[in-house]
Amino acid sequence: MLYIAEEAASPSAASYLTTFLPFILMFAVLYFLLIRPQQKRAKTRTSMLSTLKKGDKVTTIGGMHGTIMEITDDIVVLRVNDATKLTFDRSAISAVVQSAPAAEVK
Repeated sequence: MLYIAEEAASPSAASYLTTFLPFILMFAVLYFLLIRPQQKRAKTRTSMLSTLKKGDKVTTIGGMHGTIMEITDDIVVLRVNDATKLTFDRSAISAVVQSAPAAEVK
């Protein structure tokens, strides 16, 4: 009789599992739908920014198109037209429109 009372007072392992299973499933869904894709996008952006080189045609986050004339660790100088050169942070580059051919790069 005392044994039955102790079982009723302490929840079993299956009860803990059914309590926490919805939370575990929600975290798994959030990880695969939100966290993991964001990490992949960040990784591809970082690799794109690290492979920028002189002569690449790029678009900035503001929508300006230009060709990279000079590049350092954190600064990029873009030629927007024949006479205009603008300086941007390297992180302001949104996308590479056209990569420079290997023969043109000096």
